[in-house]
Amino acid sequence: MPASEETDSGPVIHDHRRIDPVTGQVRGKHAASKPAGTSGAGRPAEATEAAEAAEAAEPAEPAEPSEPTGSRDEQDSEETLESTEEAPEMVTAQAVKSGQAVDFEAQLAERTADLQRLQAEYANYRKRVDRDRAAVREQAVAGTLAGLLPVLDAIDQAREHGELSGGFKSVADSLQSALGRLGLVTYGEKGDPFDPKIHEALTHSYSSDVAEDTCVEILQPGYKVGERILRPARVAVAEPATGPDGSGNEADWTDAEEDN
Repeated sequence: MPASEETDSGPVIHDHRRIDPVTGQVRGKHAASKPAGTSGAGRPAEATEAAEAAEAAEPAEPAEPSEPTGSRDEQDSEETLESTEEAPEMVTAQAVKSGQAVDFEAQLAERTADLQRLQAEYANYRKRVDRDRAAVREQAVAGTLAGLLPVLDAIDQAREHGELSGGFKSVADSLQSALGRLGLVTYGEKGDPFDPKIHEALTHSYSSDVAEDTCVEILQPGYKVGERILRPARVAVAEPATGPDGSGNEADWTDAEEDN
């Protein structure tokens, strides 16, 4: 509310409003305003002009900062320049990330190849170990069975002479069954074709009853485990006779005639 004072010349009214209602300017903080008006014995015109001049001389309070000057195009150009300055850094970061991805893919491919190679080596190792284990087992069994062959020969001789009977016969049968479960095979029969790989000829003769070299008698049976021959069958071999006397072949007989 405006305050008023009484002086010798009459009442004076002070206006404390910050904005001058006449000029629209911001008044000074401590400046005295001009009188709002006079009645009868008011201020003289000179005093009024002096007050107005004092108010104009006082500096006005700085106005609140307004928005930065400049057109929208200038601001856009500045933003574009800033983004252009930041673009090389972004491109460099993307290139680094791309290079790291390529390195990771190369390392992944290398590790995958190493793993596949290691898996193949392990599979081959297992096959080799299984094969070696089977070979060692077969060799151990073959060595044990080879040591029992004299016992089997004694049992066969006792059977041929009719001495295998009673409890001894049961033990012999059980032993042969157990050896059969371990893979021991007995071979060699009368009338088999002679094969030097699995037969051992102890005697030789000629016979008109055979068309090829034939085992006419089995002196000792042969034994094998799988494809391994523990002992060849010992046999008597007869070959075909073509001579007039039933012995030898025709060439031998012709040579004998010429010698005579």
